Amino acid sequence: MRFIILSVGLIFAGFLILGVFGGNYQTANIEAAEFGDCYDYDSGPNPVPTNCSFKIFDQVLFFGLVLALIVTGIVALIKGIRGKWDNEVKPEDMAGPSSDKK
Repeated sequence: MRFIILSVGLIFAGFLILGVFGGNYQTANIEAAEFGDCYDYDSGPNPVPTNCSFKIFDQVLFFGLVLALIVTGIVALIKGIRGKWDNEVKPEDMAGPSSDKK
């Protein structure tokens, strides 16, 4: 059950980060393909020309990290669904109202 909760949280966080911050990273391919020049719009009122390969590298790195987060969540989800270890608790380790400890 812990892996299922963790995996849902990781997958949700991956999609949330992609949705919130992904728009900042998708313009590099468009600028490089359409115009051939890339600009940095965050450095002041006038855009500053930058190297397109650096912006594309930042984009690939961002999407790689988000993809790693989502894949880790999927692997944890599969492990949580297929895992038997969470259901097989030794009787001496049980706690709660149905335990045999007196």
